[in-house]
Formats: sequence, C-alpha cells, structure tokens
Amino acid sequence: MARQRLFRHKHEMESGRTSSVGNDILGFDASGNVVNKPDHGNLDWIKICEKSSKVITFIDLAGHEKYLKTTVFGMTGHAPDFAMLMIGANAGVIGMTKEHLGLALALNVPVFVVVTKIDMCPPNVLQETLKMLQRILKSPGCRKIPVLYKTLMMLCAQPLISHPERMCPIFQVSNVSGENLDLLKMFLNLLSTRLKSETTAPAEFQIDDTFSVPGVGTVVSGTLLQGTIKLNDTLLLGPDALGHFQQITVKSIHRKRMPVREVKGGQTASFSLKKVKRSSIRKGMVMVSPKLEPKACWEFEGEILVLHHPTTISVRYQAMVHVGSVRQTATIMNMTKEHLRTGDKSIVRFRFIKNPEYLKTDMRMVFREGRTKAIGNITKLYPHVSAVAQNTRQQRAAKKAQEANHQVHPQNEPQKPSKKRRTRNSSKNLDMEESKENLPSTSSMQEVTVQS
Repeated sequence: MARQRLFRHKHEMESGRTSSVGNDILGFDASGNVVNKPDHGNLDWIKICEKSSKVITFIDLAGHEKYLKTTVFGMTGHAPDFAMLMIGANAGVIGMTKEHLGLALALNVPVFVVVTKIDMCPPNVLQETLKMLQRILKSPGCRKIPVLYKTLMMLCAQPLISHPERMCPIFQVSNVSGENLDLLKMFLNLLSTRLKSETTAPAEFQIDDTFSVPGVGTVVSGTLLQGTIKLNDTLLLGPDALGHFQQITVKSIHRKRMPVREVKGGQTASFSLKKVKRSSIRKGMVMVSPKLEPKACWEFEGEILVLHHPTTISVRYQAMVHVGSVRQTATIMNMTKEHLRTGDKSIVRFRFIKNPEYLKTDMRMVFREGRTKAIGNITKLYPHVSAVAQNTRQQRAAKKAQEANHQVHPQNEPQKPSKKRRTRNSSKNLDMEESKENLPSTSSMQEVTVQS
C-alpha cells in the first residue's frame, strides 16, 4: 500500500527501487501532531492539507547509480530546503552515499542523516557505520559537525535550524519497531523554509514535468521561483527549438492536488494551459512574465571546479549540464586553461547541442558524465539572436556607419553635376559618374564585416 502511494511505475512497486521522482506529504496540526497517521485511514492530500497547519513535502529520489541523472535533476530542479540522506545500518556507507552527500554539499543544501534498519543490525556493525559516517562528515571536503540525536532534550537544545550550514543531525530509526520515529517527526516539525522568494517580483516558473490529462488538456508542473501566478494570467512559454517564446494563458491551478486561485514564489504547482500541445513543451522550459523580456541562449560561461575526473578535460569535451530544471548535453567551446584536472578551477564557455535554454547569471550548475564531475556558477550569458534579427541588426549598423562616414567626410559625398557640365560632358562620362555613385564607401563595408 505504501509503495502504491509513492511509486509511479509498475517496476518500482515490484522491486521497491526508485527510478523516478516521487512526491508525498506529511502534515502537522497546530499542536505538532501528525495528521496523516495510519490509524486515521488512507487520507488523501486534500484532507491532509485541510487539517494541517504545516505541511512537509518529501521528494523521493533514486539511490541506485543507474538513475543518478534523475537524482541530480530532482536536486537541481526542485530546489529543496533540506536533504535527508538515508543509510542502511547493515549496508553502511557505500559509494553512492558519498556521491549523494557530495551533490547536496555542492548545491549548498543542508543535510541530515537517517540511519535505518537498526533493529536487524548487530550493535558492532551499527557502531562501525556511525564511526565511518562521522569520519566522512568531519573530513575537509564536508566540514560538518555530526550530532547524534537520541533524546528530546538534545533535539530542543541543538536544532538544525540554528546552524544548518555547519551541523549535520544523525537519527537512528527502525520502521519495524518504530524506535526513534517520534523523535524524527518532531525534528521535521521544527524545520522551516530555508529559501526565500520575492512574491512581488515578475513571475518565473520552471517546468520539470508535463502531462496530458483527458478532458483537461496539457498540464505542466514545477516550481515557482519568484512572483505570483493567478488564474487567467498571460505568460510567455519557452524557449522552443528556435529560441522563441509563445504567449499562453493559465486555465487552472492545482497545488498539493487541490484547486487554488493563485501560487506564490517558492511553491510547487501544476498549471493547465489553453490551446497548447504537449509535444511543444519539454522539461527545462519556463513560464515567465512578459515584464522580464526573456531571451534564450545557446552559449554561456561558468566558473567551475572539477571534483573528479580520471584524465584531463579539454576543449570539445561533452557532458551533461544540470542548471535548475535544465538537463542537456553541452560542449566546452573554450576555457582559460589548456587542460583541467581534478581540483582545478577555470572559466569555461559552454554551448548546448540541441536546444537553446533560459538561464540567469549566478545559477548553480552541475557538469557531469556518469558521476559528478564539476560544479560551479554561471557568470555570463550569450543571448540567442535569430537570423532575421541578426540581418536587421547588420543593416541598421551599416546604415549608421554610412551616415557617420558622411558627417565626418562630407567631401567624399558624390556631387551632383551642374546642368552646364552635363551638357558639355559626353554620355560616356555620365555613365562613369553614375556607376561611381552606386559604389558603397570603404568604411561602411568594413563596418558590416565587423558586425557579421
């Protein structure tokens, strides 16, 4: 029953292994009690939200290495406030545990650890797992302060919210006996929203999934990064393969499976769009306010740090770039160093290979092939210019250059021959003068070459 509530595909329910991004919620009332307890029956999301004063949203991500790209997409696209790292007490700290911990640290997401299956694990194995975990958290790469929470007094004295960037709480629980589960639930109730969003800014919504609902039409889901979106608002959807944005209208809004009239910054929601085909929408596109005047870009620069690479990274190297909900292969066009190795920093210029994307400076990015390779921030964008706009720009530049040239060198302007001279000149000389008038000036031709 629990798998049916969380998993989305049949093979996930059969194997118990997550391969996609799943969602579930946990509600607390004003007294701090859990609303959706098992003894209350199978409550749906609408009833949970109606009875709760606080709702915690869980985003279930895959732990297997095969689905690492889905995990990275979930971390970058959903912008979580905290990361809960699950570790089996009997299995201990494995390779993917370190990979997921490093990903959370690279994205500056506070982490707390939950060690499960303590009922079936021998005490010596459990202690060895905890020692290894504490050693990793204290290492120079993490620089965290591990805190083992065992009692309610410790939880009240040292909450994560006081120093989320330094502390790393560790809980030991058993889903069979229920040991320390109440302590973990109380800790979740103490958490608060970490990311602050501007609700008065122009709306910016990133799409992480698309649906086609019978009787409703095209539906998109994602996170509203800033601003407010209301029913019947007009937004710009894009960019498409040509870098264009199309005007769309919001037909209906759902949040936590409940119909609402508006969504504010920092919230996740689903929107039904009018007269939009699902085939024209892809993950990574955005819906933004026309006030932002969005522009797509094929190329961008980023300051990256190489975390791990067995050989060297050079120009023309290709790997997957994750920026927000954008997930696309990019090619390195140039960089400030000839080669990059593990631990190197550099300014790198990337180019997407398939579609232009909507990006912003200072966005956090992950550059990987297989496991995580490099992290960094976007420092500069190169807006995409269509061929028509580029030709128009060149024509305007050529016209301005020609006008400036005529003002600086008025003697170069062809003089109109007087009537007397025309009568004296032969037809051959008139033809030569007319052909000279039709020739462009040298400076204007050079200006066109520079602009192109």
